Amino acid sequence: MFKQAIKQEAKLRLAVAGPSGSGKTFTSLAIASHLGKKIALVDTEHGSASKYADIFKFDVLEMEPPFSPDRFIKSIQDAQANGYDVLILDSLSHMWNGTGGLLELVDQTARAKYQGNTFAAWKDATPLYNRLVDAIIQSSIHIIATMRTKQDYIVVTDDKGKSKPQKVGLAPIQREGFEYEFDIVLMLDVENTGVVTKTRAVSLNNQIFPKPGQEFADVVMAWLKGAPHVESVDPLGDKAVGFAAKEWNIAPVEAREAIEQAMQSGRLKEPFSKEEFKKFVKEAG
Repeated sequence: MFKQAIKQEAKLRLAVAGPSGSGKTFTSLAIASHLGKKIALVDTEHGSASKYADIFKFDVLEMEPPFSPDRFIKSIQDAQANGYDVLILDSLSHMWNGTGGLLELVDQTARAKYQGNTFAAWKDATPLYNRLVDAIIQSSIHIIATMRTKQDYIVVTDDKGKSKPQKVGLAPIQREGFEYEFDIVLMLDVENTGVVTKTRAVSLNNQIFPKPGQEFADVVMAWLKGAPHVESVDPLGDKAVGFAAKEWNIAPVEAREAIEQAMQSGRLKEPFSKEEFKKFVKEAG
């Protein structure tokens, strides 16, 4: 059944991409410091983030190889469980092409199971990738992920009329299209200027932010506001039915019938929030 769409409050999903030296870590910390008080950072860059510990207050997990997707998922779960407001994954490019990352896992699987056929090996690797995407999207805290971009050089003319090479970033070093899983993509150049190349926030469309920080965060926080988030549940889904069956000490098929009857009689009404469903189950028991 269709129902009126409501903009609910949400948590940020931000990708910060740029070439080496563009300030991805600093920018992520500058933005995060205005999103929440308790910040966690996963550092895959040999402790480089801690060089900013005299400027920003944050907790760090220095991750060593292997950089498998499951380890990043675990870090998201741990950050949520420990009450952090923001988690920075710096850099998520290591999950793609780092030691023990997805590309290496594909190669290992291809040799071990598919006679070197990497195309077939993606059948095993894609679910790992999808689990990470789901963990990011479904997280209950703000997520900022940095990604290195492939580099190239262009020739520019300086204010004295002299030509000089300038390093520029191209596509993120990541699975194609991965950055578009995020609400906002902020591309940095070597001058630490951020250009919003993709966003669901109309107020950020094609905006440019020199040295992104509080101004960027303020716009984002305003956009994230909405109606209080209500976690919904499918009353006839296996998880909900199993919960009711356990609480009522009956078989799942009987629990499903009881839930269907409650929906037909109006005792259980839409929207099916998780809290209201639990309340119904407790009272009906």
